[in-house]
Amino acid sequence: MPDVHLTGRLVCRNAEEDARVREHLPRHIALTRAEPGCLAFEVQPSAIPWVWDVAERFRDEVSFRAHQDRVATSEWGMQTAGIERRYTVQGLSG
Repeated sequence: MPDVHLTGRLVCRNAEEDARVREHLPRHIALTRAEPGCLAFEVQPSAIPWVWDVAERFRDEVSFRAHQDRVATSEWGMQTAGIERRYTVQGLSG
């Protein structure tokens, strides 16, 4: 099975959304990096205000989907649910 790679951007509409990302991001990063199958996980502010560059790599589709399931019900997931995501995912079977 190939690695799964997610790349893209988290695009905040305003300073309040950006503040929510900043508040909850450290724990989200720590929890994600501790997940089985997480090979790399980076979320960094871009050169554009309120826009974050995201790069994730998981060992396989199973670990990537487990991550997605965990995030959906996490504090991060709830606090950032309305923030736009512009992601591309490679390595999924379909």
